[in-house]
Amino acid sequence: MKQVFADRIEGLQQSDIRRMSLECTKVDGINLGQGICDQPVEPIIKKAAIKAIQEDRSIYTRLDGIDELRHRIAGKVRDYNKVSCDADGEVIVNVGSTGSFVAASLALVNPGDEVILFSPFYGYHLNILKVCQATLKYITLRPPDWSYDAAALEVAFSKRTKFILVNTPSNPCGKVFTRDELAHIADLCKKHDALCVTDEIYEYILYDGRRHVSPGSLPGMEDRTITISGFSKTYAMTGWRLGYTVAPRPIAQKLAILNDLINVCAPSPLQHGVVAAFDLPESYYTNMRRDYQIKRDMTVAACREAGMTPYPPQGAYYMLADFGDLGFKDDQEAARVILDRSRVAVIPGSSFYPDPEDGRKQIRLCYAKKMPDLEEACRRIRTLRAVLA
Repeated sequence: MKQVFADRIEGLQQSDIRRMSLECTKVDGINLGQGICDQPVEPIIKKAAIKAIQEDRSIYTRLDGIDELRHRIAGKVRDYNKVSCDADGEVIVNVGSTGSFVAASLALVNPGDEVILFSPFYGYHLNILKVCQATLKYITLRPPDWSYDAAALEVAFSKRTKFILVNTPSNPCGKVFTRDELAHIADLCKKHDALCVTDEIYEYILYDGRRHVSPGSLPGMEDRTITISGFSKTYAMTGWRLGYTVAPRPIAQKLAILNDLINVCAPSPLQHGVVAAFDLPESYYTNMRRDYQIKRDMTVAACREAGMTPYPPQGAYYMLADFGDLGFKDDQEAARVILDRSRVAVIPGSSFYPDPEDGRKQIRLCYAKKMPDLEEACRRIRTLRAVLA
C-alpha cells in the first residue's frame, strides 16, 4: 500500500497527558495530570447557558462570534490587558484557545518558517507547529525562577523568524513573564520584523502579588501581536471550548475566515451563556487567586515532604517537581510507580522538553482540583517516600 498519511503528521502520538489520564481512570485514581479543572462553574453562567438553550439560540453565529460576546471581550481586553481593539473586526470567538492557536499557526506559518518556542513548553503548542511544518528554535527557561538567557534569545531571532510564542502564565512551569522580559522580546520582534503570538489563558491565575502583562500592550507591539485567551481556566469550563483571539484587523480578517472554515463557529448557546461571566464581581477573581495559592502551597509542601524538589509556580495551576532523590530511573518510571503505589496521576517531565533528557528527573502536577480530592492526593504524595521504602 502506498503511504497513507501526510508528512505533516509524521511522529504525532497521543500525549502523555492523555495517556496518564486514561491510566488514572483504570485504577480509579486522583488525576493531577491533565488540567481538567474539575470545579463548579458559577451558577449565573450556567443559568445563562440554560436560558440560551431554552430560547433555541442554536443556529450558526457570525464567523467571529456573537455581537454581545465580542463587545464584552473587547471591553475586558482594553481594561484588563491594556490592549486596544475593535469588537467589530479585531475580535474572534474560537473553539477554545487551542482553536485560536490552530487558526493563527495555519494562517502565519509556511513550511520552514522559524518560530521561537520557550522550553519547557506546552505539548499542544509544539505539535500544532510541527503539523504546520515550522522550523522550531528553543529557548531554555531555567529553574527555579524559569529565567532565560537574553543573549541566547537574541541569537535565536533571524530574518526568517515568523513569530515568537509567549505563554504567560506558562504551562507547564508556571512562569509569569515580567514587564522587562516582555519589553526585551518586543524590542527583538521590532528589530527583526517578527510577530508575537501570546497564549494568556491563565492570565487571572497569579500568585504572590504578581501582575499580568500582555505583550500587545507594550509600545510598538499593537500591530504585531496576536493575543489569545479564553474562558476554560478562569471559569472552570474546560469542556465548553470557548476561546478568543484579538489581532490587528488585516490579520484578524484572515483568522476569522479560517475559524469559519475549520469550525464554522463556536457553540452558539454557550457563547450566549458565557457573556454572564463578565458580570462577575472582582471578588470572584480575588477568591480564585487565593484558593489556587492555597492549593499551590499544599502541593509544594506535599512534594517536599515526599523528598522531591518542587519549583513553586508564579502563575497558572501546574508545577514541575524534581524527584531525583527518590531513586526512580526516569520520569516514565516515576509517573508509573506513583500511579501504581499512590493512585495519583502525574505527567512525565520529558513531555515538555525538546531534549527529553532535560525532563527525565521531573514530573508535572496539576492542582486545579476540588479541595477534598487535592487534600487526599497530597496525603498520598506525602507518604510516597515511605511507600517506596
